[in-house]
Amino acid sequence: MTALIRLGGVGKRYGRDSLVLTGIDLEVPRGAVIGIVGTNGSGKSTLLRILARVSRPSFGTIAGTPSIGYMPDRFPASTRMSALAYLRNLGRISRVSDVDTRAAALLERLALAGGPRAPIKQLSKGNAQKVGLAQALLTDPELLVLDEPWSGLDPAAHGVLGELIAETRERGASVVFTAHDEGLAQRHASRVLRIGGGVLRESTPTVRILLRGNGDVPWPEAVARDGDQVELAVPTERADKVLLDALQRGWSVLAVAR
Repeated sequence: MTALIRLGGVGKRYGRDSLVLTGIDLEVPRGAVIGIVGTNGSGKSTLLRILARVSRPSFGTIAGTPSIGYMPDRFPASTRMSALAYLRNLGRISRVSDVDTRAAALLERLALAGGPRAPIKQLSKGNAQKVGLAQALLTDPELLVLDEPWSGLDPAAHGVLGELIAETRERGASVVFTAHDEGLAQRHASRVLRIGGGVLRESTPTVRILLRGNGDVPWPEAVARDGDQVELAVPTERADKVLLDALQRGWSVLAVAR
């Protein structure tokens, strides 16, 4: 399968010593949907900015020049323009002939609160996210790069986003997105990778375990802690062992889900 874009040994350093990415190898074939999961600060957004060509790597190579639609994790919602005016300006820069029709159709499908003439600065985070998604899709790009696209969206828009990703793949384009929730990534991606320690690894199926207890957390699979509750993302083959260990240590099991 032909690769749209290929990263070889890509790294990113901020300042003298802060190395965020240490050696990323990634090939994005045509018609692929790749989900990248990881914790805050793991380098997900940095990697997507490099893929979208809005940031240069400190070292490594990038091959391939597909047309790109990019939605950052934080959409610039301070503009005084309406959603439609904003998309119209971007569409004209990209020479989209029917920009008003396309923009209005995307905003209607995403059910933008206030409609296409709503001022962006008055939109909630989730609705501003819808405008950001519309601008990424506006040109029918060959590569759609979405940073935390589900963040802040209402449940109905979650479904529409899933449809838009599937439709992008069906027309032969590719999608790379980031997510915190591995289950969400598995539902929408043809391949899921986990980023950590500056590198990418294949993600294995996991079981989410929610525990309640006190004291140290001995499990390396812990992904979040809130007071006396701890969430684990455990590889399926280790789930039974971890559950037994937790019970023997006096922890309560609140939930188990794939």
